[in-house]
Parts: sequence; structure tokens; C-alpha cells
Amino acid sequence: MSPEEWTYLVVLLISIPIGFLFKKAGPGLKRWGAAAVGLGLTLFTCGPHTLHSLITILGTWALIQAQPCSCHALALAWTFSYLLFFRALSLLGLPTPTPFTNAVQLLLTLKLVSLASEVQDLHLAQRKEMATGFSKGPTLGLLPDVPSLMETLSYSYCYVGIMTGPFFRYRTYLDWLEQPFPGAVPSLRPLLRRAWPAPLFGLLFLLSSHLFPLEAVREDAFYARPLPARLFYMIPVFFAFRMRFYVAWIAAECGCIAAGFGAYPVAAKARAGGGPTLQCPTPSSPEKAAALEYDYETIRNIDCYSTDFCVRVRDGMRYWNMTVQWWLAQYVYKSAPVRSYVLRSAWTMLMSAYWHGLHPGYYLSFLTIPLCLAAEGRLESALRGRLSPGGQKAWDWVHWFMKMRAYDYMCMGFVLLSLWDTLRYWASIYFCVHLVALVALGLGLALGGGSPSQRKAAPQASGLTPEKLREE
Repeated sequence: MSPEEWTYLVVLLISIPIGFLFKKAGPGLKRWGAAAVGLGLTLFTCGPHTLHSLITILGTWALIQAQPCSCHALALAWTFSYLLFFRALSLLGLPTPTPFTNAVQLLLTLKLVSLASEVQDLHLAQRKEMATGFSKGPTLGLLPDVPSLMETLSYSYCYVGIMTGPFFRYRTYLDWLEQPFPGAVPSLRPLLRRAWPAPLFGLLFLLSSHLFPLEAVREDAFYARPLPARLFYMIPVFFAFRMRFYVAWIAAECGCIAAGFGAYPVAAKARAGGGPTLQCPTPSSPEKAAALEYDYETIRNIDCYSTDFCVRVRDGMRYWNMTVQWWLAQYVYKSAPVRSYVLRSAWTMLMSAYWHGLHPGYYLSFLTIPLCLAAEGRLESALRGRLSPGGQKAWDWVHWFMKMRAYDYMCMGFVLLSLWDTLRYWASIYFCVHLVALVALGLGLALGGGSPSQRKAAPQASGLTPEKLREE
């Protein structure tokens, strides 16, 4: 593990006891105490580069105040433009930010764009109410008022997920501050249930990264190995990549759970990133609050089992970095300038690659996903429905195997980063995933397969085991 990875791990682990301290605190102590801890961590890891986050916050707040009815698009343009400046600092002869500054800036960008969208929704709802003269009751997910500058700063620097996620909306943050009976919200048992696989994943990460180091792929000697060895190598590289993020995101979720952050009644049917989808009455007493069943789906960032064992490339995206996937779907995919599912996915993947950074490997990897989506959608639509039940099960196993190999392949671009290293490795295995995807797409088109957006009515496979096991 690098020094940066050790620092991330320490930050994640100390957030757990800090969460227990804040859980039963009042709204004021939660707001300003959590912001003070987050700002302290930012100053400690980022130093003077903390100024970048402050400039981004102030700029977004100014846009919200100036144009509340259109601040979402303006905030998206502002924060994404600042990311370009932020990443070009070395080219401009300015000090290069630390990796921790980059992590803070990435999460802050998501939070500020979401905040602007929430304020815009509030403003539009108020205008509609004034125009109709009819006052509705509290609307699910709607803010009570526009946050002040200090409230925006406290949300932005809240220590929860400040470097690793999960992403959360301002409404989720506000619900945490205003939890009526936080002592009734379970923390310890949900935390232990969530945390137990993390040590195993950590050991698997250390073992796989030691036996199959990524640096070997950058050496000339690697390309003297036989083709099967080169093909196989991407499997343990992606395995180590997954284990690393599984540990980080589980630890980040545990920090939230310790604080009772993102806890909602199960009846609210909360979604990762978005929060509740159904209105639930606020409990009137500690006894009624304790009688409710809660979950932490709002801050759930990874479904490890479904990531590994779902059948499709499309489904694999949903279970990975789930709160960020919700953000991309809500604020990028839905507003894409095209209507085609594949083209909207390509637009979303392009924006996701840009959000991650400017390294060519990000773009090569992310922009391979739409090709895989189109190929699996067309071919499945053309062939799977014609098979017997036994044939469909065999199809799903083959589909799952190919899905995993596609992600292995794309992961190499994500971790190698440079154009030369990525293309050199892909060329050494003859761009096999691109070729297979093109052949599958051509075959699906020839057989009359529909587009992925037209497959909703067709029988679909979402996993290889029963739903109950998949949820576990």
C-alpha cells in the first residue's frame, strides 16, 4: 500500500468512532462539529490547496443566489470548468494539488451540483405555488429553504464521505441533523453486519496485488509472455482493484452508519444517493421511533455480491459506486442531448471519464462501455428469448463470464491511465473485447435484435442466484 492509501484508510477508520460521538448530538453540534472535523481533515491532507474547494463553494453559492431558477446548469458548468483548471495547474506553472485535494474536489463537485439542483427545485415549486395560490404540504425531498453561505460550507466540509464518498444530497444531510430521536436509530449491529467482509477483502487485495503487480504490465518483459498469460493477467488486476474499493467503500459506509447518517425507515424505500422515495410520518416518541425498522440504503455505495455476480454489463454499473451512479443518472443521463439509450450512456460515460480526470485511459475505458451495452442488448434481444429455460440459464452463465472479462479489459485502461500503456496492453491481446463486442453487435443486428431501451418487456436475468441470496 502506498502512503496515500494508508492515509485514506486512517481517515476512514477514525470516522467510525467520530460517528458514534456525533450520533446523539443536537443539530447545532452535528452541523458545526462535523464541518470542523471535515475542514480539519482537509487542511491536514491538502494544506494550502484547500483554497480550491473554498473557491468552488463560494462560486456555486454566488450562482445560487444570483440565478436560483437556473442554478443547476450554471453550477454544473462552473464546477466542471473549475475541474479543468484544477487539473491544468501544473501546465500553468502553479503548484500541483495533492491526491487528497483531488479526492475532496471530486466529491465536492457532486455535492454542489446536487445542492444547486435542490435549490432550483425549491424555487420552481415556490413559483408554482405563488402562481396557483394553492399551498401544498411538505413535498418529499424538497428543501425547506435556501441554505445560507455558512450552511453551504457546513454541508460541503462535513467529514462524512469527504474524500471517498458516499455522495449524499443536502436533503439527506438535513435529515441527519434533524433526526427526531437519533438514539432510537440502530448503528452498532448494522455496522457489524456491513463491516465483517472488509478484513477478508483487504487480505485478498494485499495478496493479489503482491502476486500480480500492475507495474509488471508496463515492463517490456511482460510482452514476451505467451498470449494466454497476457490475457489472464487482467483478471487478477481487476480483482485487486475491486477488493481495494470494496474495503474503502465498506469502511466509508460504516462511518455513516456509526453516525446514524442516511438512516431511514425501510418503508421509505430509500435509494442509494437519492434517499427516500416514499413519504413516512415522523415518529412522535422514542418508543415509536425504536419500533421502526431502518436501513442505510441511502448511503450504500457498493453491492459487492451483485457487482461480481450480476449477469449484464448494464447491471454491473448499477451496483458499483452506487451513489455516484445515481448522481450521473439524475444529473447527466436524464439531461443528455440525445434520446438513444446507447448514445445517452456514451454521453454519461464521457462526463464520468472527465469527472475522474484527464488521463486517456479513463476515456478509453469508459467509452468502451456503450459498445458493450449495445452489443449485449442487441444480441440478448435477438437470441435469449428463443432458448429453452435450460438454454437461458446456460446463456446467462456465458453472459456473466463475458461481462466479467469486459470489465477486466476496461479496468486495464482505468489503472494504466496513459494512452501508450493502455493501447499497448490491449493490442497485445488483439483488442479482443472490442472485437467480440463488434461481432456480437453485428450478429444481433443481423438477427433483428432490438435496442437495449426496447427490452423492458422481455424476460430478463438479473443474477445467477435467488434474490434473497443476492441481497445478502
